Amino acid sequence: MNQLLAIRAFARVVEAGSFTRAADSLDMPNASLSKLVQELEAHLGVRLLQRTTRRVTVTPEGQHYYEKTALILRTLEDVDSSFNIAQSKPRGHLRIDVGGSTARDVLIPALPEFLARYPDIRIDLGVSDRSVDMISDNVDCVIRGGPLDNSSLIARPIGQAAMVTCATPAYLKQYGVPAYPEELKNGHRLVAYVLAQSNRAVPLRFFHGGEKTEIKVEHRVGVNESNGHMAAGLAGLGIIQTFAYAAAPALKDGTLVEILKKWRPQPYPFHVVYPQNRHVSHRLRVFTDWLLESFPQRL
Repeated sequence: MNQLLAIRAFARVVEAGSFTRAADSLDMPNASLSKLVQELEAHLGVRLLQRTTRRVTVTPEGQHYYEKTALILRTLEDVDSSFNIAQSKPRGHLRIDVGGSTARDVLIPALPEFLARYPDIRIDLGVSDRSVDMISDNVDCVIRGGPLDNSSLIARPIGQAAMVTCATPAYLKQYGVPAYPEELKNGHRLVAYVLAQSNRAVPLRFFHGGEKTEIKVEHRVGVNESNGHMAAGLAGLGIIQTFAYAAAPALKDGTLVEILKKWRPQPYPFHVVYPQNRHVSHRLRVFTDWLLESFPQRL
């Protein structure tokens, strides 16, 4: 038995919560991974994992073994990384998850510069406004906006995006141009951005004279994806509040008109996020450093 390989296979099953996901992330047949874990259990003389048809759970002995061996694996990865950084260019595969409009308007237009700088790095983008489980989905990092409340993740601020409130000229001609945020409660139709994980509509937020205002109005249409949210606004379905970078082309050509400019919301923070207990590879480190350099200029 290759004990180091078996330990890595076991650790990946624990992190992924699934033999199939672990095997995919290690680019290994499921049967080979299962055999490695069985050999490791036989070598130790204890059951590390409980397997059923629906789920895999870690036994108390398995959890203890994982915590001890995780330190060893991270130390080995740090040693390997120090040699790789000194002797070679970053290479390999990065899996990145990012929201819809941020992918379309910010990250993807900037990627040619990154890939030209680091030609040996391959990128897979998961584009969705839904939250992902970074461990079980085997994602290296996530680019997300808004407040973060998961203490098990490391978050690096990468910039702030301006927010705008806008509607089509036809909508404003029919329903009028509100002069104050409170006027949105008087017969206006709102297209809400709905959080995919909770199905709750995000209230419209405004900031003026040091005071914050939230408007919660029953929406006519709700959309849980940022590109679809923008499309609903462009279709004249109602007033939207969105990122200035996403609305910029439509504001420039007049298909959308900004309203309530004096009450623009406070800037929206963006972070690059990755798991606390996962080794930061050379390729992930250069990607996050590049984001810090490039991202703020495009928001």
